Amino acid sequence: MTFDGWPAEALDFYEHLEADNSKTFWQSHKDRYEQAVREPMERLLDELEPEFGPGRIFRPNRDVRFSADKSPYKTHIGAHLAAGGYVQLSADGLACGNGLYRLAPDQLDRYRSAVAEDVSGAELERVAAKVRRAGPEVVGRDSLKSAPRGYPKDHPRIELLRHKGLIAWQEWAPEPWLGTRAAYERITGFLRASQPLKDWLDGHVGPSELPDR
Repeated sequence: MTFDGWPAEALDFYEHLEADNSKTFWQSHKDRYEQAVREPMERLLDELEPEFGPGRIFRPNRDVRFSADKSPYKTHIGAHLAAGGYVQLSADGLACGNGLYRLAPDQLDRYRSAVAEDVSGAELERVAAKVRRAGPEVVGRDSLKSAPRGYPKDHPRIELLRHKGLIAWQEWAPEPWLGTRAAYERITGFLRASQPLKDWLDGHVGPSELPDR
C-alpha cells in the first residue's frame, strides 16, 4: 500500500500517551497504535527502501534500567534507515535526522583529524552550508565547552571540533499535510538534502572499528 501520511489519530494517540504513560493505557489502545502509527510507518519504510535501504522501527518500550524516569513507553515512534537517516513522529509533529549522532572513540579521532585538516575541514564547512541552504539544520551533539585536547582554542573550525556527534536535523509542526502524500515528499526531500553530510561522514569517519561491548 502507498504511504499517505499519518492520520490525526496518530497524534491524538501520543497526546494521550503523554498524559497517561501507563501499561493500562497502552494495552487498551494498542490497536490504535498499530493501525494509526505503526502501519503507516511500515508503509513509508517499504517505499523508502529502494533508494535508502531497509528500515527498522525502534521498539516502543523505554529502557528504564538506568533512568530516574520510569515511564514505560516512548512518546514517539522512530525508525532508522540502513543507508542513513532517521524518521520520527510524535504529538509535536514530524522530525528527520541524518548523520552520526554519537561518535565512538575511534570515530571521534578520525572526525577531529578530518575537521582539523585544511582540505577536508573546508569541505565539511561547504557541505554544512549547502545542507542548511536546502532547509535542514546541521547541529553538533554532546559538544565540549572548550577545545578538545591537542587542538588550539583559536582553530578556525573550533566549533566543529568540539562536537562528539554531527547530524542534519529538521522538524515540522503538525499540519494537515502530515496526513497526506506531502509527508512522503518532505521526508524524501530531507534525506536527499542531507545526503552530502552523510557522504562526508562516511568518507572521512566511517563506522567504528572497535569491538562491541
